[in-house]
Amino acid sequence: MNWPALPLAEWIDTKDTLHRWMQVIGKIRMELTPSINHWWHVPLYVSARGLTTSVIALGDRWFDMEFDFIAHQLHIRTNDGVERDVALEPRTVADFHDEVFSALKELRIRCSIWTTPVECENPIPLDRDVAHKSYDTEYVQRFWRVLAQSHAVLSVFRSEFIGKCSPIHFFWGSFDLALTRFSGRRAPARPDADPMTREAYSHEVSSAGWWPGDSRLALPAFYSYAAPEPAGFRNAAVKPAAAHYNESLGGFYLHHDDMRLASDPGQALLDFCRSTYDAAADLGHWDRAELERNHV
Repeated sequence: MNWPALPLAEWIDTKDTLHRWMQVIGKIRMELTPSINHWWHVPLYVSARGLTTSVIALGDRWFDMEFDFIAHQLHIRTNDGVERDVALEPRTVADFHDEVFSALKELRIRCSIWTTPVECENPIPLDRDVAHKSYDTEYVQRFWRVLAQSHAVLSVFRSEFIGKCSPIHFFWGSFDLALTRFSGRRAPARPDADPMTREAYSHEVSSAGWWPGDSRLALPAFYSYAAPEPAGFRNAAVKPAAAHYNESLGGFYLHHDDMRLASDPGQALLDFCRSTYDAAADLGHWDRAELERNHV
């Protein structure tokens, strides 16, 4: 299967709008879901049609919300058979926010959120943002296809690890698809870090994923990092040859186009995930025999 091109410059306005729409939905999920370690109650998940919250409990009721990037609708569905749709089309973030909460009210779902967006430039409150209003269906579908194809490869990579491991999930704050493996040991404390970072990196991890890029790196890319980063990690030999360590961002990066234009893109991505994890685990002295399936 061909991997689509996704040059950031071609869809940045749509990406910035979608980023903020996802924060509306993600914040609702976060507000109504019990806290889970490492913020695992926060992300969205790749579905057959887009991205979903998965089921959210409401006492003796439950519901879910799904960005459907085929029909270009946000579906809000309850277990009692009632559904509301919110159109995904060129519209302001404020308009999207207001229609979502109007739909929730009709469905008798009570929720309030902190409306300041996180981890994005120009954080206009979501209920007042009339600046971001783009939606290009072609690039949204390319974005979803990249997520789905990346999910398939990351699922193979995840299957090789029997230690503690995250789901493959999409963080609507950092706007990336991520998979994290754990060594089983606590990480050194980060007393000066913000609460989100302290919880996210309370244990030793090796994390890999895909990110569409932003002003720091205006290219979509796969990434892999270790936290804490062991000595020698940034100088490790990793695959494929196009992968490199990014000093400013921290971690190894494989640009999306370098991966998708490889003779076997899926294998190139697997090589990237495996070789960067090998470096993190070996240099970090992980107990690989106990953590990996069929470890030699």
